[in-house]
Formats: sequence, structure tokens, C-alpha cells
Amino acid sequence: MATLVKCIFGPRLYRVHQASVGEPGRLYRPGFIEAGGDKFIKVIHFCWSLSYWTSPVLLTVLYRRGYFSTEGLTAIAKFLISIGIIYAVSFFTRGIGRFSNPDYVTFISTLMTCERSLTEANRRALWRYDYEFWAWPVDFRWADVNQGDVKKAKVQIPRSSRVQPASAISTLPCSILSYIAIHTFGRRMVYPGTTSLMKTLISDTLIQNRAKLIEEKKGVRAKVVTEDNNEIDTMFLDRRSVKSGNGNTLVICCEGNAGFYEIGCCGTPMDLNYSILGWNHPGFGGSSGIPFPDQEQNAIDAVMQYAIHKLGFQPQNIIIFAWSIGGYSASWAAMNYPDIKYMVLDATFDDIVPLAVSKMPEVLKSIVTFALRNYMDLNIAEQVVKFPGQVLLIRRSKDEIITTEVNPGLPPQVRSNRGNMLLAKLLQYRYPKIVDASTAAVLEMWLSKERAEQAVMWSEYNVDADWCLATIRSYTEENSHSFPCHLGEDFDQVKKNQLVLFLASKYMEDFDSTHCTPLAHNFFHKPWSPHD
Repeated sequence: MATLVKCIFGPRLYRVHQASVGEPGRLYRPGFIEAGGDKFIKVIHFCWSLSYWTSPVLLTVLYRRGYFSTEGLTAIAKFLISIGIIYAVSFFTRGIGRFSNPDYVTFISTLMTCERSLTEANRRALWRYDYEFWAWPVDFRWADVNQGDVKKAKVQIPRSSRVQPASAISTLPCSILSYIAIHTFGRRMVYPGTTSLMKTLISDTLIQNRAKLIEEKKGVRAKVVTEDNNEIDTMFLDRRSVKSGNGNTLVICCEGNAGFYEIGCCGTPMDLNYSILGWNHPGFGGSSGIPFPDQEQNAIDAVMQYAIHKLGFQPQNIIIFAWSIGGYSASWAAMNYPDIKYMVLDATFDDIVPLAVSKMPEVLKSIVTFALRNYMDLNIAEQVVKFPGQVLLIRRSKDEIITTEVNPGLPPQVRSNRGNMLLAKLLQYRYPKIVDASTAAVLEMWLSKERAEQAVMWSEYNVDADWCLATIRSYTEENSHSFPCHLGEDFDQVKKNQLVLFLASKYMEDFDSTHCTPLAHNFFHKPWSPHD
């Protein structure tokens, strides 16, 4: 009886993974009865979701057609009761179908055994199955290593200077409109990977690629619970036993706004035989939650704690790698874990507000600015400058996503790539006596050009790379290595121009590519340092 109840209310089973060399993995095939019941459940869920998000329009239509009368409400109640009965029957039918399927019964028995006794042997037996992640047992909790006096203090950026008061964009109606917008379609525009449509379109691809990671790459999936009790879907590939020289270093990958560890930026460091820890944003894939900044911070914090306390990697052996909007969570982690090995940011911008404003109609500028500053303030540059370690920025010269000037039929204008502003803000913070008003035009000119044109500019300014390197190295040896660095205080304009071009060429590399092309292997490497 307990097994039947569990079949009725249990998770969907997607795949039975490879158990041995002679038994390949295979997709789970539900019977006709189970598939039919599940189809009804999915349709009802979709209709409920659609009616929820269109409720203002739906309620208006119902009101105009007289459904808010006694007779109308009675008709609505009868309709909802009918849907409820169909929903309940669908659950029961699906459960009967599962109960008659040997694969599902074996799976649900394994899950029930694991729930009763979560031993390592039971956990490994459950790893053979791919199923809905909400039913996955917890592998690591942030709270278990952050209790009382051992709780790690978090570094946060004060927001008071950036948050725009409601009076600045009109009055209360605009504030209400901004709140509604960001909590409905707004956050889905910023993070489309959380939408039901996206999940439906790529669900089969995620299952297939997750199977490859587990069956071919020996990946280990785990559930990590955050400080705010979100459940984060992670995948760990342990290469420490591979004699490649990179396996003892863990690369934590932070995906873009439509990226998942199954199909995202993990591929490049994976091919280079690093140990990999991929994770999905809150609300992405199997992860619960909503990708608001506080939940993003708690997610990457829990992932870092999992890597250190459960997987056994010290911060000095951890690289943080981010693509696109993943730079927000990556830079927050680097700011809070300054002892990491280094950070690589690929196709990342400085601040979401100017980027978003450029994509929206001018009439909505004030509302967009207010909504993002108050509810989704992804200011990556402010966090990057707080990280004292080595940073490599990768700019994509054909990037059509994070450029603010894109004309139809023409290549994106590299001068408007927001990665330029990220580099400028980082250099201004680290070398304020070199990157100042006197060299701003030179840096802007350099960033407006692609590699071939930059080479010409390099020659025109007679940049002596050996002198620049020796000068920076000598200063840091005689003074503190911390930032801001006051090198260049007494330099003439010629020397400052040389140094600003030298630093820009070392901190940022150009990848001749669009936004979504996988990163070429030669761009994933240790950032420049004057002491290497």
C-alpha cells in the first residue's frame, strides 16, 4: 500500500543510468496509462500557470461577462470542482500505471529505502536514476558548517547610494508598476532560463547531457541547501586521479541567464581536465527559488562551502569561471573568498542598468532603472574591484548581447561592449594614478578597436612592454601588493599612456566570436601577474 501511495505522489522518473559496462543507460518508458494521466496533469499545470500570469486580464473579462454574480460564481465553482476531479483522477491513474511498471517500482523502492536510511550504499544505489530533483535527498546543507561562532561573515556592497527613490520617477503608481513588472515578466526577461517555456523546450536536452556527464564523465549530482533553504542542483566531476596536472584544481562554473551546467560553460575547463563543479541558478533546472540577487548570493555561497567542506578543495585550489550574467555570482564569491586561485570572466558586463536601458524603449527608461536598482541590482563591477586577486576578462568582439549599439544588418559596435566599462572600472580602482582623466581618452580609444587596430595603436604609442613590466614589478616589490596601487604618481603623460595600454592588454583578451559560442581552450588560462 505504501508503494502504491508513493507511486501516486512520487517524482517523475526520466532515465535509468548505466549500471555496468554491459548494461547501457536508457530512458524511462512510461506505459500508456501512466503517460495519459501525466499528460493531463501537465496540461492542468500549464493552464493554471497561464491563468495565474494573465489573471488581471482574465478577471477583467469574467467581470465584464457577469461572472461575479451569484450564478456566475456558482458556474465557476462547478468548473473548478470538475477540473479538481479530473486532476485527482489523473494522479490516481498515473499512480496505477507506475505501480504496474517494474522500472518505476524498483526506483521508488530504492528511493523509499534511502528516505528511511540515508547510508552511502543507499545513496549510491539511488544515483542510478535521474528523476525530478525535488525528491533528491540532501547532500550538503550550508547551515551544517555555519552555526553560531563559525558562521562566515559576508562582504556586501552598500546599496543606499544606488537605490533610486520612487520620487525620482514620479510617485507611488510608478513604484507599484516597477514592483509588479520585476516580479512578473521583468525577472523572466533578465533570467529567461526560469521560464516554463524554456524548461519545456530544453528538458530533453538537459536529460541527455546530464546522462553523458554521469555515465561518460563519472559526474556526481548533488543537492546543496542554501542559507535561505533553496535547493541547488550541482554536478561535480572529480579529475584529481587524472594525471593531467589540472585535476587538483577545481573550476566552479557560473552560467549565463539561459545557461545550465548540462549545456553551459563547463565544457571548456572540462576539456582541459580540470575538476569541475557546475551548478544551476535558483529556479533553473532542478534548483528551487528565484534568481534575485540575495538568492544568487546565497546559492554561490553554499556552492563554495560545499566545495571546501564536502569536496575537500581549499580556496587556493579553486578557480571561479563565469559566462555573461554569471559574473554577478562569480564576483560575489570572489569578493567573499579572496583567497581563491583566480577568476575568469567571459562575456561579462559591468552593470545591468545601462545594458537593460539600451534594449528598452526610451519612455520606459525611468521605470526600468528604478525596478532594476531596487529589486535586481546586478552591479558586477562594484564586486569585481573588491577582489584583490588575479582576474582575466574576455571580451567577445562580435558580442550582440552585451553591446548597447547594435544596428540591423551590421556587426555589433565593439566600442559599446559593456565589458569595456568593466575593465575601465577595474583598472581605475587598481591603478588610480595611471587610469585617470588624463588617460581616459587613450583607454577609450583602445577599447573601441579590435585586435588588428589595437596592434597599430600599440606601435603608435611606442609601448615598451619590457619597461612597463619592469616598472610595475619593481613598484610592487618595494611596496604593498594590495590595491589601490599608487604607481604612476610622478609619471609624465607618455609613460602613463604606455602603462594604461599595457595594463589593458594584460587584463583583457579579445575573442573573435559572438556571445554564445563556446569559449576556445586557449583563452582559459591563468590571468596576468607582474610576478609570473
